[in-house]
Amino acid sequence: MREAPVVELRGVWKTFDHHEVLRGVSLVLPKGTTLAVMGGSGVGKTVLLRLCAGLTRPDAGEIRLFGANIEQLREEAMLSLRRRTGFVFQSAALFDSLSVFENVAYPLREHTTLSEGEITERVHRFLSVVGLPGTDSLLPAELSGGMKKRVGIARALVLEPEVVFFDEPTAGLDPTNARVVGELIAQLRSGVCDTAIVVTHDVEFADMVSDQMAILHDGRFEATGTPEEVHRSTVPAVQAFLAGELRES
Repeated sequence: MREAPVVELRGVWKTFDHHEVLRGVSLVLPKGTTLAVMGGSGVGKTVLLRLCAGLTRPDAGEIRLFGANIEQLREEAMLSLRRRTGFVFQSAALFDSLSVFENVAYPLREHTTLSEGEITERVHRFLSVVGLPGTDSLLPAELSGGMKKRVGIARALVLEPEVVFFDEPTAGLDPTNARVVGELIAQLRSGVCDTAIVVTHDVEFADMVSDQMAILHDGRFEATGTPEEVHRSTVPAVQAFLAGELRES
């Protein structure tokens, strides 16, 4: 039997303050795929990501996560599905009062019964994966923007999720750090987690990390496909975005 997509949206609508942010959006994310969702400022990319992760509910339409309909699930029922996912927030969303070690360990303490030794081993393993060994005792205030992003990625990976949702992982980073994060996400696909949705306005970054792309404009996808197919699109809104005319600042 064919494996169900990791994420599937069918005709999803979402309105905020009488503004239709998403208007009948559909997508399929098979296992082993990294999808880059791109679009200009305020088009609903983060809303879409939160819907996929079950953090926001749609007004209409169907959302499946690991084959289960989630749009009407109670929070308790969502927890077991959410443990199979990782979410990297745009701001990294680290706990200011916790060390790097405790930030990464937090999901393990909340959702597992691992021993202290097992927690230490796993935290150190994933801090090494993101290139930050030896940073256990540092506080978020002592980290650069790029380091904070990488700690956030380690925390999202520490439960060994089946899919990771990245919200603007290079936002606010200089080009050097953005490239480091891009290379890291590209490397994750060959080992740690092979399935992801990455929200970004950075076309170069999307080309680096994704094998599928979707351009969101005016509440709908204007183009979907491989990076090569999307770059060849003749849709005016897609051409304008790729040319930088509809990008975020």
